[in-house]
Amino acid sequence: MIAAAIGLGLAIGALVGLLGGGGSVLAVPALVYVVGQPLPQAVATSLLVVGTTAVVALLPRLRARQIAWRIAVVFGAAGAATAFAGAAVNRLLPPDLVLALFAVLMVAAGVRMLQDRPATGAACATDHGSVDWRRCLPRTVAGGLVVGFLTGLLGVGGGFLIIPVLVVVLGLPMTTAIGTSLVIVAVNSAAGFAAHAGDAPLDVPVTVGFTAAAVLAALAAGRLGAGLDTQRLKRWFAWLVFAVAGLVLVQVALAVVR
Repeated sequence: MIAAAIGLGLAIGALVGLLGGGGSVLAVPALVYVVGQPLPQAVATSLLVVGTTAVVALLPRLRARQIAWRIAVVFGAAGAATAFAGAAVNRLLPPDLVLALFAVLMVAAGVRMLQDRPATGAACATDHGSVDWRRCLPRTVAGGLVVGFLTGLLGVGGGFLIIPVLVVVLGLPMTTAIGTSLVIVAVNSAAGFAAHAGDAPLDVPVTVGFTAAAVLAALAAGRLGAGLDTQRLKRWFAWLVFAVAGLVLVQVALAVVR
């Protein structure tokens, strides 16, 4: 199982490093169906791995100053607050229902990734090409609350949801949105992990192998990212997400029938 975790970590780390998110949507079903972890353990492991990977993937962007820090802090703080509410709801729901909701979210993420790159919104942009974070404060808080709740409920970092909000709603350029997303993913994942940490003990060898592989892949992806067609990568990833979502729904249906 450690070998499987390492392979999954490489794939998920590469996606986080290249796209500013996306890998987390595969982590929970992969840990449940490939590694064989129970859902509470998979959720906590996923949040730890994705949060750590986001911090590492963020490092090259710190030097390039591709982060809107005030928006990241507000968005992340709002999300951290609702992550605990999402975790509380998670404990009330049957695992099969949580996985079914996860599959629906995966389909939504895949559809978003198949779309052409959205035009940058102008609602919060200034004449100088920056973003007026005060004018965008209500939208930033609202987006953070929703994504944070989903982080706690389903164990996802939320990068595939955060980037459309940052680009389309707040008006950040794509390069800045990816860096800002990584900060928010790290904050949300930390809050979600704190909310789920007591639900199940971590499998230390699997978690360490998964995390180390994801970190190495994120570093490599950050260096190679400039030379890759990220739009094509997103399309391939979207079809992979659809396939995994289908497998999750089949597994849930079989469990219900039994």
